[in-house]
Amino acid sequence: MSDMKILWTDGSADPNPGPGGFAVIEISDGAGRPVALGAEEDSTNIRMEGKALIAAMKYAGEAGCEIHTDSEFWINVLTKWAPTWEKQGWKKKSGPIKNLEIVQELWELYTRYSVVLKWVKGHAGIEYNEMADEWANKARQGAKLP
Repeated sequence: MSDMKILWTDGSADPNPGPGGFAVIEISDGAGRPVALGAEEDSTNIRMEGKALIAAMKYAGEAGCEIHTDSEFWINVLTKWAPTWEKQGWKKKSGPIKNLEIVQELWELYTRYSVVLKWVKGHAGIEYNEMADEWANKARQGAKLP
């Protein structure tokens, strides 16, 4: 699977909740470039992180991908909680699942494609995580792909 894409994602909302943006950065030939950007007028950091993962999985498609994200929450959703929620009819004992439409779309993509999730510490000076953060903020402010 040498054509597996190496992607970095991030999402932001400022204020949180407030205007949000996300970015997907692809690493190829030793350089990073944005390949997907998006925004919502009224959003949260969590929503934007999830939307970034959706965009990354859609971008990679059948090629599969290794996604580097600083969102422990979404990694837990996909690797620990979603299988149980799906079996329970998309319900959890403590009440409704927040951002259910994002959870379900992510789960469908995660189980369809070959996806490896890698957690990275956010705001720790990691080059491509910082680049994804920078582009997520630009997307929130209306930037489009270069």
